[in-house]
Amino acid sequence: MDHALNPSFLPPGVRYFGHFLSAEEEAAITARLDAGEWSNALKRRVQHFGYLYDYKARTITADAYLGELPGWLEVLAQRLVAEGYCEDLPDQVIANEYFPGQGIAAHIDCVPCFSDTVISISLLSQCEMIFRRPQGPEMVGVLLHPRSCISLRGGGRYDWTHEIPARKSDIVNGVKIARSRRISLTFRKVIQTAPHAGPSR
Repeated sequence: MDHALNPSFLPPGVRYFGHFLSAEEEAAITARLDAGEWSNALKRRVQHFGYLYDYKARTITADAYLGELPGWLEVLAQRLVAEGYCEDLPDQVIANEYFPGQGIAAHIDCVPCFSDTVISISLLSQCEMIFRRPQGPEMVGVLLHPRSCISLRGGGRYDWTHEIPARKSDIVNGVKIARSRRISLTFRKVIQTAPHAGPSR
């Protein structure tokens, strides 16, 4: 997996940054999330901030606005802009919780809903993210370490799917490493909302 952290092996527009958060920041964010209310609407637990994403319709409806990001997330969003990770200030965040054996299917984040940059910050456990080109056989695996950040824009945002394989361990340098509880924070900028939820597609 050494090659997974070499930018030359990443899909175009995908950038990986290790050590985005300190251990203290990671602990504080985890505590804030656990003091909040996790939703069990999916197979994994989630929390929405800013806007509620409709997973069934795969869109954001006009009545999905939840309010401004809480201060601690607003600080992170501003930091992402100030340090050049994205240009548009994110106003929507989803916290996803994964236990060993849980993952997320291959997908491309809603194109008309969000701007050209999607950023995910990892907490607590490593996992592998897989990128695939729907038009061909190309596949790239990226090991996401705790407290790291990955940014998707351009081709990596629109032309490649990304997924977290649902498994209990990852192979790192030929060694099997067990996963533990993992939380991801996905930052996005909403650019369009639908008037109402449509059929699933």
